[in-house]
Amino acid sequence: MHINKHDSHILPVKFEYHAPETVEEVIELLMEHGEEARLLAGGTDLLVKMKQRLLEPRHLINLKKIDGLNGIEERHDGVHIGAVTRLRDLERSEVIRDRLPLLHEAVKAVGSVQIRNMATVGGNICNASPSADAALALIALDAKIDIAGSKGMRRLPLEEFFLGPGQTLLEAGEMLVNIVVSPPAPGSGSAFIKLGRTSLDLATISIATILTLKKGAVDLCRIAMGAVAPTPLRAREAEEFLKGKELTGEVLSRAAKLVSEAISPITDIRSTAEYRRAASKGLTLDALTRAAKAAGGSGS
Repeated sequence: MHINKHDSHILPVKFEYHAPETVEEVIELLMEHGEEARLLAGGTDLLVKMKQRLLEPRHLINLKKIDGLNGIEERHDGVHIGAVTRLRDLERSEVIRDRLPLLHEAVKAVGSVQIRNMATVGGNICNASPSADAALALIALDAKIDIAGSKGMRRLPLEEFFLGPGQTLLEAGEMLVNIVVSPPAPGSGSAFIKLGRTSLDLATISIATILTLKKGAVDLCRIAMGAVAPTPLRAREAEEFLKGKELTGEVLSRAAKLVSEAISPITDIRSTAEYRRAASKGLTLDALTRAAKAAGGSGS
């Protein structure tokens, strides 16, 4: 494992740099240095905060040398995505495009190509932003995550990982290592839509939805909303309402109303709570209609 002292003119923080080669070494470092350590993968968020002195870690742990944390592989239990896989690699992957089109669509919406060339899927998740694009799509896909720690590995639904803005279930000495996603069943369609001031901006409000139709009626529905609550939000009441129904205009309107009632938006520099609540209805209608058409239904 490579270790050296680092005093950069670019980063106004003195820190010790670690380049472990195994997950076990990372966990040992996290246990040893605790809150003074930060994991470095893409660095699109961490390095900015260090430059602004919002974070001043004494230890940076680079994950790039660790085998098995980077890559996309289809296995018997779903598509496995390593935590340090870059978003640009997800965007270019035929497996993601063909088997998980919702994730492919969401990843393309993240920032610029330059950002996607650096940012990792694990970073998008672990930043725990309520408006994270890739994380929202993964929640709608019912993704599971693998977390490694001193007590071994544990797997949990991604949806349960988030506690609040910037807060997750990660305990001391733990790290996200893998994401597992089961491809949607035949007869499924999906849609990802986000509203922002510009195409590169964080979402003012976003939605990821997936529908499975059987004999013209909804067999399965998942609706995940972003930037409308402290964490990404599943609109479960709307999902349950849609199950077993044909997607008529009246049904879609009722589902959109249920979504608008489920969210708890705030007013911030990007938008007002009132706008987000009103916009959620139209966004839900558009997303469900697109997903239904992709699934082979009319959605009208």
